[in-house]
Amino acid sequence: MITYPNAKINLGLIITGKRPDGYHNIESVLYPVPLCDELEIVTADDNQFSFVSSGLNTGCDDADNLCVKAYKLLDDRFGLPAVKIRLHKYIPSGAGLGGGSADAAFTLCMLNNIFEIGLEKQALKELSIKLGMDCPFFINNIPSLAAGRGDILTPAGVNLSGHTICIARPDIHISTADAFAGVTPHAGDPSPAGLTNFSPSTWKGILKNQFEETLCPLYPILEDLKTSFYDSGALYASLSGSGSAVYGIFISPPKLQGKYEEIFYWEGEF
Repeated sequence: MITYPNAKINLGLIITGKRPDGYHNIESVLYPVPLCDELEIVTADDNQFSFVSSGLNTGCDDADNLCVKAYKLLDDRFGLPAVKIRLHKYIPSGAGLGGGSADAAFTLCMLNNIFEIGLEKQALKELSIKLGMDCPFFINNIPSLAAGRGDILTPAGVNLSGHTICIARPDIHISTADAFAGVTPHAGDPSPAGLTNFSPSTWKGILKNQFEETLCPLYPILEDLKTSFYDSGALYASLSGSGSAVYGIFISPPKLQGKYEEIFYWEGEF
């Protein structure tokens, strides 16, 4: 079985408080985008589990890859037959695009289907949170308001079909832990859910990703990319998640100005 785990972007992100368990409460609208990895899982005829990856660097050892952890999570509960997992990475790691989380969530869903385990989506979400805060989002994979640690999800009505989305990724890796270490909670800021009910043409300067406050001064290229997108006609531009990817939303495909080390873009509905 082959599937294509997709990335996400964050339409706004605010940190509303720090939790007793050490995590932070957030509010953000997560939006799926068609930048995809390729994930293949087949049963192992030799009864030997294996995992191989190609393409972009996953940013971790194979044993720590979330696809492997997802298999082990189900294997511990259900005693799965051995499988061979092949992952080809197109979604860059450390970019705030949720690639690792998508790979993990898709692995759970694929194994559930291949071995007819019978887990419903809610059960898959509850399992996936053990692998990462963004993982439950990719089980339903629809525009959603994420609250709490990011695991409380409700559908969001935002629809960017008819727009062009461009994503630029500078050659820097920002860990989620490092990004959160520099933030101060903003209780009382407007919720992204309410702001995304309006047209993207109204978002500039209002819909904010709070990580930009600390990360843009540390990595000036992030602000440079946002400026370049706006200079090229973007309705809205923002850091995605805790970075380092920056995206722009356009009415039509832009003639991009400036230098981009890596750029992805597409039109229409996903």
